[in-house]
Amino acid sequence: MEELQTLKNGADVLFLTLGAVMVLAMHAGFAFLEVGTVRTKNQVNALSKILVDVAIAIMAYFFIGYFLSYGISFYKPVPELNIASGYELVKFFFLVTFAAAIPAIVSGGVAERIKFNAHLIATFFLAALLYPFFEGITWNSNYGFQGFLEKTFGFGFHDFAGSVVVHAFGGFVGLAAILVLGPRMGKYMKDGKVNFIPVSNIPFLALGSWILCIGWFGFNVMSAQAIEGISGLVAMNSLFAMAAGIFTSLIIGKNDPGFIHNGALAGLVAICAGSDVVHPISAMIIGGVAGILFVKFFILCQNKWKIDDVLGVWPLHGICGAFGGIAAGVFGLEALGGAGGVSLMSQLFGTILGVIIAFVGGYILYKALDAIIGIRVSEDEEYAGLDISVHNIQAYPEESKL
Repeated sequence: MEELQTLKNGADVLFLTLGAVMVLAMHAGFAFLEVGTVRTKNQVNALSKILVDVAIAIMAYFFIGYFLSYGISFYKPVPELNIASGYELVKFFFLVTFAAAIPAIVSGGVAERIKFNAHLIATFFLAALLYPFFEGITWNSNYGFQGFLEKTFGFGFHDFAGSVVVHAFGGFVGLAAILVLGPRMGKYMKDGKVNFIPVSNIPFLALGSWILCIGWFGFNVMSAQAIEGISGLVAMNSLFAMAAGIFTSLIIGKNDPGFIHNGALAGLVAICAGSDVVHPISAMIIGGVAGILFVKFFILCQNKWKIDDVLGVWPLHGICGAFGGIAAGVFGLEALGGAGGVSLMSQLFGTILGVIIAFVGGYILYKALDAIIGIRVSEDEEYAGLDISVHNIQAYPEESKL
């Protein structure tokens, strides 16, 4: 029995390590999605932000955030840390890649005009305090919120892989940051006209989308966190939601490649919460609706509401994530072919709480940083581009000498 337990521990550690590596690789997807969307003069800055975000998030989450979420500290001797083949260590590895996704999401919305150091300071507070606070409420039942929902509605808030905990949370923090920061220079004219700023590189944008799509199966499937919890249903639902998101964004977006590649991500964002409880046909519906929501809200943000969200992080992660959280409470019901164990009211309450904490907390954070150090670069720096202004090099230095 002891040998079997050792073997199981090793299998769980390997399983979760593979998931952690796949989600870590998704940050390359975040980077190239941003690189392909921003102007050439800001590509180096995009790459640098995402990589340094990961480093800061790892340290902030290790020393503060993980303990805030789960009450687990790593100030122990190695023999204690390595119990069960070091499962708690690799669980941290897996979950810190989720925490690092929050600033990576925000990065795309505030691109091309936020101060590099201000963004990194915000990353620390997001990974150390704001995100772990809501993560602990949802995934560790902190502060009695889940118990209240179970007592009131029969079931707690269900978010298997983070439609709300990660994506909606990151999207609404991003919205708050965008509103504090304001639009890019020249985006909106004094006469009310919208200046279209084209993306710089469709192949890089597409590469970012593909990397994210592939990594997402680690994000979702490995959220079981143990080998006995692995489910082919989660993999298939993720696949179907992705396909449906591509299909609807293709149609609604009129063949626009930006909408097509983000439509895949919209479907994946929305299916995270209920991927373990909904029927594959329901996954298609959820993904398809998410693709439509992304296109519609992106256009509204840019053209009607004058919200300069460069990558569309609020429509993609915020709106589609919140929709996915609520949809799990509908399509997860046994009456609609789901596995049950969910409550629509609990999903509504949990989603609304996540949105409020993310937006209010994010707004306070970025307002405070703006008041203390200022979060926006100067007009001259923005005009020259953050590659030269911040990093003293362009994305294609050889070409710049010609």
